[in-house]
Amino acid sequence: MYYHISHTTTYTYSAPVRLKPHFVRLRPRCDGWQRLHNFALHVDPEPVGMSQIIDLDGNAIVKLWFEGTTETLKIDTTSQVETYQTNPFDYLLEPWAIELPLDYPSSLSAQLQPYLQFYSLVPPSNIIDLAQDIACKVDGKTTAFLGKLNQHLYKICKQIVRDSGDPWFPGVTLKAQRGSCRDIAVLFMDICRAMGLATRFASGYQEGDPDQSERHLHGWVEVYLPGAGWRGYDPTQGLAVGDTYVAVAASAVPAYTVPISGGFLSLGEQANTDGVTNADMTFHIEIRAENGIAD
Repeated sequence: MYYHISHTTTYTYSAPVRLKPHFVRLRPRCDGWQRLHNFALHVDPEPVGMSQIIDLDGNAIVKLWFEGTTETLKIDTTSQVETYQTNPFDYLLEPWAIELPLDYPSSLSAQLQPYLQFYSLVPPSNIIDLAQDIACKVDGKTTAFLGKLNQHLYKICKQIVRDSGDPWFPGVTLKAQRGSCRDIAVLFMDICRAMGLATRFASGYQEGDPDQSERHLHGWVEVYLPGAGWRGYDPTQGLAVGDTYVAVAASAVPAYTVPISGGFLSLGEQANTDGVTNADMTFHIEIRAENGIAD
């Protein structure tokens, strides 16, 4: 699939502000499953400096810094991406990874520690119970567990839209049986981690309904499967991630995939440790995506 993506975020402030450095995580990945043909970033007001960063997770970040004051900030990105992953199940697991709970060899386990730590620190009993129940129903088979869990959360959790805020704790989402895509993704992650599966949070774009004009940045899960590497699952849609997805960033910590982060100072104020000021801010996000045939 070939996608043209336009992503515009506009911040409006109630009074002139000085912008603190901002970090933009909106450049799609370029790897064996998708190719980035073109990426452009436009910022208004124009930053006085811009640097490219590759973070610890291998995500591409643009750091922006500014001078002067402004009452608005507009960040616009356009991307042209070609995706190739038509079959998300084209792999063979290592023999020792076929059954759960997974016990990674020490060499792998040391590298995967951040991806095995629970979002909840201590997972609630309903998370552990659900993980064990699903594992029992599929006789502990790893791939069957992931498929069953994906479908289960898709059926029981109602998706809602929350444009901002950290993911809810997984126990809360499971009890409420509702949440945003990031809430449900983090719930999936902790259930997997209860069975020894390393997971990370992924953000990006999903094709969705082509007749729908309103778009949102999407979140899903990537599971590390020995013999297959990182493989995506989307419990919000009940799908294994394939060529209708465009990945942008992934991390063991969902906060490290936030598309835009930064802050501001009101005129005449000094920043405190939290960056809190008395100027109000509103923001608007517009995403347009079109697909077509690669040239």
